[in-house]
Amino acid sequence: MPQLPAPAYPAEVRARLEADAKEVIARYPGSRSALLPLLHLVQSEEGYVSRTGMAFCAELLGLTTAEVTAVATFYTMYRRRPSGDYQVGVCTNTLCAVMGGDAIFDRLKDHLGVGNDETTEDGKVTLEHIECNAACDFAPVVMVNWEFFDNQTPESATRLVDDLIAGRTVEPTRGAPLCTYKETARILAGFPDERPGAVEATGGAGAASLAGLRLAKGEGAPQARVVGQRGGAPRDTPPHDPSPSEHLSSHDAPQQTAASDPENPAGPAAEEGE
Repeated sequence: MPQLPAPAYPAEVRARLEADAKEVIARYPGSRSALLPLLHLVQSEEGYVSRTGMAFCAELLGLTTAEVTAVATFYTMYRRRPSGDYQVGVCTNTLCAVMGGDAIFDRLKDHLGVGNDETTEDGKVTLEHIECNAACDFAPVVMVNWEFFDNQTPESATRLVDDLIAGRTVEPTRGAPLCTYKETARILAGFPDERPGAVEATGGAGAASLAGLRLAKGEGAPQARVVGQRGGAPRDTPPHDPSPSEHLSSHDAPQQTAASDPENPAGPAAEEGE
């Protein structure tokens, strides 16, 4: 059945959101470029992108509701129904899964009594699996409102959600202090995070991600180990720059093949059977 038009925001809410929206729109040379942050803005009001929020965005940007809906349904960071104060995302992509992500997700589903993309009855926690949190060196990883909780286990993840439900303070492994999902959405809309120390808090890559960089700089290894040809023993000799007459790989110099050797030009390909 066709839906009735979305109800409007109350007058005081509308006035506040409109003032914020105009500030966002003014950042862009073309108003429709402000759609993504405006969706975060309306999400910060209700905790999800409602039909009322999409109609509001469409009106201010001169778009159709169909155009706004197409964007809101494409990006997974926009919730389409009411969700919890804390969005708990468990990475179940390949590396996190084999390191324990699947076990964590199964434990939390049983412990919270919810399935994927469902919210606890008290409205505190929404649980979902995430394809990748881009933190493979800290696997398995759980994110709460997009803040990292690294090297998790089923037991630590269970304590984490219990603390969230009980209202106890939890500290991300790295990054800014945790805030509610609505507060996170407002920050993603482009408004400053005014909490003391939040902007300065940060986190970098882990040891596994930086290992290759350290080796490239000659750090962390007493002697570089040169791997010999397949089937041969490795040579414990330092690497050296190749001379003009030698090369270490096919990327360094052309191989002596028919395609590159003037003495052995490549001829026309024969038909099958000739």
